[in-house]
Amino acid sequence: MAQAKTLGELKASGYTPRSVKQELRDNLIQRLRNKEEVFPGIIGFDDTVLPDMQRAILSRHSVLLLGLRGQAKTRIARLLVNLLDEYVPVVAGSELNDDPLAPISRFASDLIREKGDETPIDWWHRSDRYVEKLATPDVSVADLIGDVDPIKAATLRLTYADERVIHYGLVPRAHRGIFVINELPDLQARIQVSLFNILQEGDIQIRGFKLRLPLDIQFLFTANPEDYTNRGSIITPLKDRIESQILTHYPKTVEIARSITAQEATLADEQRERVEVPELLNVMLEQLSFAARDSEYIDEKSGVSARLSITALENLVSTAERRALLSGDAHTVARITDFWGVVPAITGKVELVYEGEQEGAYGVAMKLLGQSIKTSFLAHFPDPSDVAADGRGDSDPYGIIRAYFSGGNVVELLNDGSNQEYQAALDQVAGLRKFVTGHLDRKLSDAETYLYMELVLQGLAEMEVLNKEALHNSLNFRDILADMFGGEDIDFR
Repeated sequence: MAQAKTLGELKASGYTPRSVKQELRDNLIQRLRNKEEVFPGIIGFDDTVLPDMQRAILSRHSVLLLGLRGQAKTRIARLLVNLLDEYVPVVAGSELNDDPLAPISRFASDLIREKGDETPIDWWHRSDRYVEKLATPDVSVADLIGDVDPIKAATLRLTYADERVIHYGLVPRAHRGIFVINELPDLQARIQVSLFNILQEGDIQIRGFKLRLPLDIQFLFTANPEDYTNRGSIITPLKDRIESQILTHYPKTVEIARSITAQEATLADEQRERVEVPELLNVMLEQLSFAARDSEYIDEKSGVSARLSITALENLVSTAERRALLSGDAHTVARITDFWGVVPAITGKVELVYEGEQEGAYGVAMKLLGQSIKTSFLAHFPDPSDVAADGRGDSDPYGIIRAYFSGGNVVELLNDGSNQEYQAALDQVAGLRKFVTGHLDRKLSDAETYLYMELVLQGLAEMEVLNKEALHNSLNFRDILADMFGGEDIDFR
């Protein structure tokens, strides 16, 4: 449609007003027919949340997205803008974005009455038709709905009985658009009451004025179920007026979680060129999040955001990058030892229960890391607890490795060690390389071989076959019995 500049041109163009909900419905139908992606960038919800959202839009419902933190609720809300028309006409200068053929404000009605078909028209882009408000305890009815503005009354020399003295809040200014309230339970109950009429009757009333504005708004709310009992609650009459409540969830598989992390992580181009992150470490990062969600030390009701994996990947790459810069390596591969730099991304993303507080945030993070290492180790190599620990290579696949450490040898992996130092430390373990290449059924690059060699040492430490000691700037692996006896030379003959 050519953009009309006056009301007369708009009428001649054949423009027909539509409600926001009908507009969303019509555009969704068109996208579904054309097999187009409706919510780009949303991963893992194809068979659950997104079909529910589409059904709600087709039903012209207001929506409550209910889920734990980090479940893409706000992302979905913001993508709803893509289902609006690119431009819609508004009466020029209108605070309430009046439809020229269906004005609701005093300003727009008076202007059209005065100028008729010469009423000037502006065009409103869909990106401007989205209003979002984070619910906080200090939000007032005036913020959302509006109030009398004494300054406007004095400037225009109007009495308080004239509706032109009203200063409209966020909700009226979202007329013909999408209005989102995040963390709805944090809104005080008396403020939630102010939304009743808008959701049920589609209008509002401000102070004692007789006017009732028939607002046209698509409402979407987000909430965390824990908020119902912890910080606040959604009052029952308001919940009853929200037609569709949709439950969100965390990624159900490691593969889905990896896709989300890869999409959302912010890495500089030079980081991608300097640091390679093997598939094994990407999987271990996601296993950290899965382990955290099942951990007895972490509050299950609080949830573990997908941001844990995202920030953990960013920290992992930065740790490897810093190591390479310090050691003078032009290119490096991330290691399991680099996970020491991931701990700050974990400790700030979990809410601990009493047992977790006793362990401490750092202790819980290390336990999660250990669990992730153990899971990956057992996924690729035999369980050492299932074989005889007699030190003979023919009956124990770890026999040569055990014997190496039983001989009093210690392996030190420096946190900031160069590629050469890292490889030299692993190469000194008798039988380690041969064990790795013999148990993995695919051809490994040299870098992958060293990573899996480290995984074996880390895994054996988690399985209590070896002792792992975290020093100030390194990890030391030694025989567990030698450590038990205080490092003394013991003759086992």
